[in-house]
Amino acid sequence: MVTIDLTTPPAGAAGFLDGLPRRLAITLPELRLAARAAGDAPLPFDLTESAGPGALEGRLGQSRGTADEAAYTSALASLHDPDETLRRRGLLTDAGLDAGLAGAIGLLATPRLALDIDVAAAGSQVKAWHRQADGAVATLATCDGVVFELAWFPVDRWAGELSRVAAIPDDVELRESEVPATMEVPFPLVDAIGEALRSGRSDLVPVLMEHHGEDILDTDAAPIAPADAATAVAAVHTEGRGRLRVLAAEVTDRGTTGAGVASWVLLADGWHSLTPHQEDTGPRLTVRRVDPDDLATELAPVLAQVIA
Repeated sequence: MVTIDLTTPPAGAAGFLDGLPRRLAITLPELRLAARAAGDAPLPFDLTESAGPGALEGRLGQSRGTADEAAYTSALASLHDPDETLRRRGLLTDAGLDAGLAGAIGLLATPRLALDIDVAAAGSQVKAWHRQADGAVATLATCDGVVFELAWFPVDRWAGELSRVAAIPDDVELRESEVPATMEVPFPLVDAIGEALRSGRSDLVPVLMEHHGEDILDTDAAPIAPADAATAVAAVHTEGRGRLRVLAAEVTDRGTTGAGVASWVLLADGWHSLTPHQEDTGPRLTVRRVDPDDLATELAPVLAQVIA
């Protein structure tokens, strides 16, 4: 069984620049051209000219109105010729595509492990695609579908790159949360209270708590007082300011096999992981305070399950 260690610090580099991720800012037209130059390598979303912006928009999880769609099309049209810009940057010559860029695009097309990451916070959304194979990782990320960050690096640098993805935007002001550092709660209760709050029926929360309140546990696996428990479970919904979702999959010759998901929610005091699990009493959810640096550790068991 293949394992990916996301928790061990990387070995010291021989030189300052050795092993550091190489990053490129690359526009969508440049990415399209680079993909063609790399043997028409498939990428995480449809980059063909015929697909148009709508196809990319669907993969980004956005829904633009007519005005926004016109602005997006205009932004793409205003970009310089991709052949000219890639040549000016030394990434494309008569001999072909830069070897590092071609290798990164090739890795995006032929990974062993694939992570699709969706982060939304502070009114913005970032989509990132991480692809790993043979000790190397390539990543592609964008927040607007016009400019992308393409990076590639050794697998022992992956944990640091994952923490970059989960970094909380500077304009998000943190404060104390009503949700404890760790809370375990029946999954149906979380779902039901969320539906009641979305429907404007906060009066139903005490009724729902009467049936499950004694099953809500804190960090020490001790029951939380009913009033505090009701406040905490409701806060999981009312304090929500963002989300992070990672879909992990193994890619084989037979296609994508095995899949796992990691989910975080951004509450008043920062990120909290949401981990569902099954007990004899039914499905439960563990809500735990986490930091961006914890994302690799949180993903380790998910990847182990995917490639088992």
